[in-house]
Amino acid sequence: MIDFNRPAFTGKEFEYIRGAVERGMLCGDGIYTKKCSAWMEERFHVGHVMLTTSCTHALEMAAFLADIQPGDEVIMPSYTFVSTADAFVLRGARIVFVDIRPDTMNIDEKLIEQAITDKTRAIVPVHYAGVACEMDTIMEIAGRHDLKVVEDAAQGVDAYYKGKALGTIGDFGCYSFHETKNYTMGEGGAILFNGEQYLEKAEILREKGTDRSKFFRGQVDKYRWMDYGSSYLPSELNAAYLYAQLEQHKKISDKRMQIYDFYNENLRFLAEEGKIQQPYVPEECTHNAHMYYIKVHDIQVRTRLLKYLREKDICSVFHYVPLHSAPAGKKFGRFSGEDVYTTKESERLMRLPMFYNLSMEDAKRVVDAIASFDGF
Repeated sequence: MIDFNRPAFTGKEFEYIRGAVERGMLCGDGIYTKKCSAWMEERFHVGHVMLTTSCTHALEMAAFLADIQPGDEVIMPSYTFVSTADAFVLRGARIVFVDIRPDTMNIDEKLIEQAITDKTRAIVPVHYAGVACEMDTIMEIAGRHDLKVVEDAAQGVDAYYKGKALGTIGDFGCYSFHETKNYTMGEGGAILFNGEQYLEKAEILREKGTDRSKFFRGQVDKYRWMDYGSSYLPSELNAAYLYAQLEQHKKISDKRMQIYDFYNENLRFLAEEGKIQQPYVPEECTHNAHMYYIKVHDIQVRTRLLKYLREKDICSVFHYVPLHSAPAGKKFGRFSGEDVYTTKESERLMRLPMFYNLSMEDAKRVVDAIASFDGF
């Protein structure tokens, strides 16, 4: 069976995990946590990076730091993972879903302004497949309406918009290092921000509501309960695994891009015949080969093709069920305007196997299987 995903492994992960064990510090904010944060701060040119236990928790921190209150409204696409909405629902917000662009599967920036009310407090663009949303327009709208922008860049680590790293453009950015992502720590994430005014509050929030970070820096003689907080700090074991991957980021990125380009080149003939659509990357965007997807005619064709690939021992999957159609989506949110593309496009999309250790021979098997399918 060709798996859909396998977590990346580059070779030094065990060495670094062993190093963490031998140092005798397995809780967070040790040497590897700090190395990972420093690496991202330098590479992505951002003021602060804090590792978290998940991208979900990074989003929760962002919602808190953005001061989202009960009754506030937050704008986002419906085509996203549940965590994007959950983080704000936990703060008592009401979610306002906006339709997506059919070309990138990202929020349609032209529809955001009409969704804004006097209760709107934030916009949450989701960079689907590591392809950036139209951030200049989104930031301009946010600026005029005094709204926070929280980038859900779970899939966007080391992807760029006009040369700027995704996750560094809005007020807050949130990364995922889940095992399905380009760089992994098993379960994990990070929150990014530049605003110095958020730093102390973020440290307190991440350290269970205490000023423990100040204590370890010698700024206070004891640490105390200062405010609301939770346990958002990941283990050094996770950070050690991640740092081994960040050191090899180019090797991982190059291999994923090789697979992406192979799929793109060798499936183009099906696109030219009108049987599939391939991913679209706007000129101003630099993607990170997080995934390769194709779109077929409709959900019936997709169901047949997924089944056909399974029979050939290839695991391909569809992606999100739009949140506004789910029970919780109806309870905690509403759709602004008409759902022209969100449902229709989500039902056509399917993701092909994509991971660092996927052999090119197996990538060819995937292409050959799709090419042999006669049910388009």
